[in-house]
Amino acid sequence: MSQATDDIEVLSTALNWLKNGEQAVLVSVLKTWGSSPRPPGSLMVMNLSGKYAGSVSGGCVEQQLIERLQANQLVEAYPAFVNYGVDAQQANQLGLPCGGQLFLFIEQLTDALSIEKILTELRQGKLVARKVDTNTGTVNLLTGKVGKEIQQTESAVVKTFGPAWQLFIIGNGQIASQLARMALPLDYRVVICDPRDNYENHDPVEQVDYIKMIPDDAINQVGNLQRTAIVALAHDPRQDDLGLIAALESDAFYIGALGSRRSASNRLKRLATLGYSNDQLKRIHGPVGLDIGSKKPAEIALSILAHVTAVKNGIYSG
Repeated sequence: MSQATDDIEVLSTALNWLKNGEQAVLVSVLKTWGSSPRPPGSLMVMNLSGKYAGSVSGGCVEQQLIERLQANQLVEAYPAFVNYGVDAQQANQLGLPCGGQLFLFIEQLTDALSIEKILTELRQGKLVARKVDTNTGTVNLLTGKVGKEIQQTESAVVKTFGPAWQLFIIGNGQIASQLARMALPLDYRVVICDPRDNYENHDPVEQVDYIKMIPDDAINQVGNLQRTAIVALAHDPRQDDLGLIAALESDAFYIGALGSRRSASNRLKRLATLGYSNDQLKRIHGPVGLDIGSKKPAEIALSILAHVTAVKNGIYSG
């Protein structure tokens, strides 16, 4: 299940409780240390009756939070920060893999309207940022930007909601299959676009969406999202160039193309003749991926996914 799907479940549950006059306490993971099954940005909502949705630890930390809420021992006032340390002995009792630490942000939800707006934006495939003043609890909704799921400043916590991350691959082959298999466990929705009528896919990857549309049409239909990475692997300029042209016109956070430095240089020259500026062409990572001396399909796929993930996490610029 993707982070976006998890968020929709949590917010929908909270909205239902609020509409029914029930309390809704939202817990957000800000930071983690040690082993943590749930990443920063993960959410959980709970109420006094002991019900909850979402997860902040993947173990029994959730139950302890509920018990503390019911005993009025969770926080003195909302919003609040809670440093939830788990040593090795506690980790064994809670069913966690090993000791770790969770830094949580806890708030009481009251504004059903803002939650409805977030859900509407999510279902329309848009990014929306929810900014909470950590002193007053005041909530403001902003236009979301690609970057970290959740960020803390001196006076606010900003959580970005949006569609699941998507990896759009042009060209089906060994590298594409390896890349898809690696990306799926990282919560990417994977689309492989290959319009060749005579190509037979004898080993399709489960959960991957295969489409036979022309790459530019396909990107305009399913790949024009801010949380999309577009990677051209076709080795065919007729496919790759069409896809890259559409990618440059899209909101994709990452654009890459397979090939040598010489082929990458020739590609940029072709695209420049179509009127694209140097600044626009700099969006294309080519040769695609981190330089790890990769030669085998799996190694090339690893280098690509590592670079895409680094850009997604703000380590490298897009």
